Amino acid sequence: MSAPTHQALSARVQRSDGAEARARILYAALALFAAKGFAKTSTREIALAAGANIAAISYYFGDKAGLYAATFTEPMGGNAGDLIALIDVPGLSIEQTLRIFMTAYVEPLKHGETVRQCMRLHLREMIEPTTQWPTEFDRDIKGPHDALVRVLGRHLQLTQPDDDVHRLALAVSGLAMQLFVMQDIIDALAPSLLDTPQHIDTWSDRLVTFAIAMVDAETQRRTDARRAESLAHPPAQAPSHLKKRAPSKRIALKPQPAR
Repeated sequence: MSAPTHQALSARVQRSDGAEARARILYAALALFAAKGFAKTSTREIALAAGANIAAISYYFGDKAGLYAATFTEPMGGNAGDLIALIDVPGLSIEQTLRIFMTAYVEPLKHGETVRQCMRLHLREMIEPTTQWPTEFDRDIKGPHDALVRVLGRHLQLTQPDDDVHRLALAVSGLAMQLFVMQDIIDALAPSLLDTPQHIDTWSDRLVTFAIAMVDAETQRRTDARRAESLAHPPAQAPSHLKKRAPSKRIALKPQPAR
């Protein structure tokens, strides 16, 4: 095999340097957008924090809005569409589905400070919405919620989702969401709960157990409600005068001989 040419080596170095420069800009922007919001963060600040020039932002991301959009997906790796494809699979048991859901949901917690910044970014977008909000809502909120509703609806054998299956879906996803929203509080109350990848895996396992208990409770509630409904409103019976009478049995009398 021939040795790489000088031009090939140079191109490889340039690609590597370009990827590093792009990553520096991305993570510098994430920190600033999370702390100050989109409107109050300038491209000059981002370039300065990243040790890059402003032109590099246009080169790698198009413009400030393109860079802002990238901070919602790239730092965490993957996107909500990946999660939907994993869980919305007919044939999986509810336990298998919830295990996939919880494992994928809490995996980003292993990224440390990056996750905190991403959570602040998402919360800020909810409070101070930009043009990114409709995309964020449909892709990262509504999409996974609708998929979880479909999964739970199949398990509960519903033909159409009702309010209670939406309640259940929000409660299940809320189990995982609390770890992100309350991360600072968890660190203050019990730091060991999130301090290692192994402890985060333990969280995932426990959340599956908790979620299954919630699903089982909802299944039982629906069963009890149907039973109570059937007892309170038994099937209507036909009036007694319309009931079909059984044919009477007549005893044939033998004729008596004449005396």
